[in-house]
Amino acid sequence: MVLIWHGVDEIPGDFGPTAVTIGNFDGVHRGHQQVLARLLATARDSGSRAVAVTFDPHPAQVHRPDTAPHLIMGIEDRLAALSGYGLDAILVLHYTLEFAQQSAEDFVRGIFVDALRASHVVVGHDVRFGRGNAGDLAAMQHLGERFGFGVVVVDEFTEHAPRHRAAEPQPAAAAEDDADERRCSSTWVREALESGDVRTAAEILGRPHAMHGTVVHGASRGRALGFPTANLSHDAAGHVPADGIYAGWLLDQAGTRWPAAISVGSNPTFEGVARQVEAHVIDRPDEAPEDFDLYGQNVVVEFVDRLRGMVAYRGPAALVEQMKLDVDAARDVLAASGQGGASPR
Repeated sequence: MVLIWHGVDEIPGDFGPTAVTIGNFDGVHRGHQQVLARLLATARDSGSRAVAVTFDPHPAQVHRPDTAPHLIMGIEDRLAALSGYGLDAILVLHYTLEFAQQSAEDFVRGIFVDALRASHVVVGHDVRFGRGNAGDLAAMQHLGERFGFGVVVVDEFTEHAPRHRAAEPQPAAAAEDDADERRCSSTWVREALESGDVRTAAEILGRPHAMHGTVVHGASRGRALGFPTANLSHDAAGHVPADGIYAGWLLDQAGTRWPAAISVGSNPTFEGVARQVEAHVIDRPDEAPEDFDLYGQNVVVEFVDRLRGMVAYRGPAALVEQMKLDVDAARDVLAASGQGGASPR
């Protein structure tokens, strides 16, 4: 079981020695995963315990709240993802403007040395820490020599960019980038999601992008049209991708995985205003609807591929015909993905 501490005061005095890494880990993408793998190997080889140090809220939300990026995942999902990589513990530091005023040396001494008794610190070449991000790799190596811990540097993890395209036509100039390699990063994931390219996002993440939230009552238009949907609450965790129709999965509270056609947008056919994420479970067991009530459940919605953009149709009849095509397309995409789902109950 992974220990999760919300502050250094929760760390047992006899815990350690440790191998430590630090980062925001938004998305826990393949670049992060490479760092975690190196951390685990370092801990094993040195007889230490593997600890990841992260922050909540994200520093950008504190320093520039009006322009901070949308997070790929919420803190609970981030901790769950980190916990899946075999760590011994995760330290969540509450990030405030006051906390950010620590010098690089004070931060390293207080967290890595005094609290975690670090024997090794595992970082990337672009590590930054301390007041004004003044601390860099050279500073970390200097502090390691001073305080007696080794610094392990992990090379960047790159992918071809972009591997996949969103369903929407892309500018011709973008095609010239097909052979380019790009460092896997949370920024790249966000860019892919904001263009609707959930396939590229999944390659960077190493898994489909997901949102996590409670199913709430909506306008019931989908049910009236023969396509009932599970509407996620507006406080659902996870980055909302670009408006459009997607093939994906819905994981219900019991852990059953259902194939789904997912709509993201404001329902322009009905002059909607608020953006909504809603998932229509394909081939749902409507013969026993009382056994398939998702309202109030905490569910996960995974995005596999974008089928099309959001379009306003001339009335419900035209929309229904398109929704039938969308469901067929989603079913084909999910079958081709080779990912198993539930059979109707």
